[in-house]
Amino acid sequence: MTNEQYQEAIDWLFVQMPNYQIDGQKAYKPGLDNITKLCAYFGNPQEKIKCIHIGGTNGKGSSSNMLASVLQEAGYKVGLYNSPHLIDFTERIKVNGKNCHKEFVFDFIQKLKNIPEDIRPSFFEFTTIMAFEYFYQQQVDYAIIEVGLGGRLDSTNIIKPLVSAITNVQLDHQNILGDTIEEIAAEKAGIIKKNTPIISGDENEAVKTIIREKAMKESAPFIDATLLATNLSSDLKGNYQQKNIRVVLAIVEELKKQHISITNKDLENGLLNVHKNTGFIGRWFEFSQNPLTICDTAHNQAGLEHVFSQLNSIDRHKHVILGFVNDKKIDEVMNLLPENSEFYFAKPSINRGRHPEDYENLLQEAKIFYKIFNSVQEAYLSAKERCTNEEMIFIGGSNFVVGDFLEKNLEY
Repeated sequence: MTNEQYQEAIDWLFVQMPNYQIDGQKAYKPGLDNITKLCAYFGNPQEKIKCIHIGGTNGKGSSSNMLASVLQEAGYKVGLYNSPHLIDFTERIKVNGKNCHKEFVFDFIQKLKNIPEDIRPSFFEFTTIMAFEYFYQQQVDYAIIEVGLGGRLDSTNIIKPLVSAITNVQLDHQNILGDTIEEIAAEKAGIIKKNTPIISGDENEAVKTIIREKAMKESAPFIDATLLATNLSSDLKGNYQQKNIRVVLAIVEELKKQHISITNKDLENGLLNVHKNTGFIGRWFEFSQNPLTICDTAHNQAGLEHVFSQLNSIDRHKHVILGFVNDKKIDEVMNLLPENSEFYFAKPSINRGRHPEDYENLLQEAKIFYKIFNSVQEAYLSAKERCTNEEMIFIGGSNFVVGDFLEKNLEY
């Protein structure tokens, strides 16, 4: 297999089963019938691996990578399924921090051609079964599975995990999951399984109540991670990571109750070596020091509130590069923009990326100093030219903005 053949296979996968349509709906096929048939076709590999299930609006990627790092420090072979990827498709499926083999991806995509017509998998369903099969073939000790969207009807919800966690519940994907926090919480709580411990990391009492009541119906032990006190820290530096650390700590305690050996040193070292152990980047990721350049994939109102608050705490003039996709409520973001900043708005390179000209009226109303660019790289080069070493650059607003930036500028 050549690199060209691999790229052709990936391109074909996106064409046949787009990750998103413009309205955000195409990749989301509610219900588990399809993934059930798909897993059965491949021999139900998800039943042959031990899984941990992590959902939530924000923080599930950070929490799952922290947990993977801890388990690796404890000497286990760990599978990790995250989405979306920032640069290459293989980032979605990792074993002990190494992206899945391109040969495996290429060969598995070929098998798509033999799938019965009545299955017709979505992009995410096919990626999910790909992860299950890879983890089974690699004989991982544990597979950490991040929910794609929602929970109840997400294709990852076919697994029977050792423990599940919901990091938090915020407004996001309302066109699919519901218009209120309570409706979205009910969807997230759909990952709770009978007699399976559920960790809750949300401080909102209404959310806690919904998760706790679903846990009671399923006779599932309910653990409130927000009550845990810890002085542990991580190499993932966003202020918001303290909440995720508590979720990971609670998961670890439940795993230890199931006689899985994890020492305090494993926990401490795992949290401090997430980048090294898992290759995880994009969350308050310090790209450079001169000038200070940080990128973060926070993309909904709650996530951006945390990130912009941390930006405001840095006493430097800021060059802020932002871009969004079509389903984001940009007017909500305008009220959160960091202070002492000039802004560079750009269109993410994916099809559903939104060109800033479409929302320039909101930029004008916000009365900020801004420029518009056709690409993230153009915006970054302009900001870099204007930024002094006493100032800083921030890149964010979408996973895809950060992905565009890292693809052009991160050296492997």
